[in-house]
Amino acid sequence: MTNIIQNIAGLSAMTDQVIATDFLITAKSGVRNMAFALTEAATPELRVTLRQQLNDAIETHEKISQYMIDKGYYYPSDLDEQAKVDLTASKVALKISK
Repeated sequence: MTNIIQNIAGLSAMTDQVIATDFLITAKSGVRNMAFALTEAATPELRVTLRQQLNDAIETHEKISQYMIDKGYYYPSDLDEQAKVDLTASKVALKISK
């Protein structure tokens, strides 16, 4: 039922964008946290494990970023275009809240 309502309201793409953005932010946080944990690791075995997890987190971030770029949700090299996307998302969020 939710998908029907989203499609009628034209929000399906926006929902995908919101989910992808949230996932990207989470992936960035994971990279940052893994890097920090790696610098605090006490044993060589733990450092090996954390390095692999850091590499996995970086790969995940790269895949999400590329997905978002391909869909037109993310413009990491064009701040003006990214500002337009963010402004549109903000307007939709405000519209939904009313």
